[in-house]
Amino acid sequence: MTKDQHRFRVSLQKLRQLNNGQAEKLKSLQASIESSSQQVLARKSALPSIKFPPELPISQAIDSIRDLISKNQVIIVAGETGSGKTTQIPKLCLDMGLGIKGMIGHTQPRRLAARTVCSRIGDELGVADTSAVAYQVRFHDYTDEKTYIKLMTDGILLSEIREDPFLNKYDTLIIDEAHERSLNIDFLLGYLKRLLPRRPDLKLIVTSATIDVEKFSVHFESAPVIEVSGRTYPVNFVYQSTDENEEEDLDQRVVRAIHEIRIIGKKSPIAHRDILVFLSGEKEIRDTANTILKDKPR
Repeated sequence: MTKDQHRFRVSLQKLRQLNNGQAEKLKSLQASIESSSQQVLARKSALPSIKFPPELPISQAIDSIRDLISKNQVIIVAGETGSGKTTQIPKLCLDMGLGIKGMIGHTQPRRLAARTVCSRIGDELGVADTSAVAYQVRFHDYTDEKTYIKLMTDGILLSEIREDPFLNKYDTLIIDEAHERSLNIDFLLGYLKRLLPRRPDLKLIVTSATIDVEKFSVHFESAPVIEVSGRTYPVNFVYQSTDENEEEDLDQRVVRAIHEIRIIGKKSPIAHRDILVFLSGEKEIRDTANTILKDKPR
């Protein structure tokens, strides 16, 4: 296991310097190495069956992404929301034999995303009721020695650096939604750039919407970029006019957008569907939710 390799090397170096008691300690070290090797074999034999849904756009690029991962330590995967990159890339890594000697660490900007992505990947792999795919967020850690794919917030990975600067428990890291460029994400990308030469066995996959892709590539010494086009469902763009409503608050604009969506969709199946609103923080979410409840759009 990757988490044991450095410790074994250090122990072996110390044994070489001993004059007495070397044989007994060498036997103990050998037993520990064999135990770690058996754990690798057990993880390999317990791998779940892996399939890629053909309807997802990323499934059409699986072979190309597989080839890039095998030939490069770092790759950048760019794709629109809905292309399937978040759920399928960790499965692809597992299918390639990664995640056996160490976990596949998969970061998400928010706790809710870590939980929901974990649940979705677990369902697709048929291991939803096990720890094979697990998550860790603040105050809750559901991972164990049987975990292949670990979902977590980027803050959790940052905190682990203090205890494990080489991140030895992972053989692959996926930094998802990197285009959000939060302080946590930027710090992680900077730290990993310095770590990778010292961990040549560690694979890094940075995923992003089609924003700042070239900057990520340049940061990682011209790492290859692959773009995945298409979405699971078609998307139409309609832009609001702001000329007459420059003084309008954000929550009021959201309410106006909801009214416009209802008008557009009155004679179509979307008339009674849910509406998803992306906002930047908890305060904006609460303010907008209160405004919507007061307005009660139909």
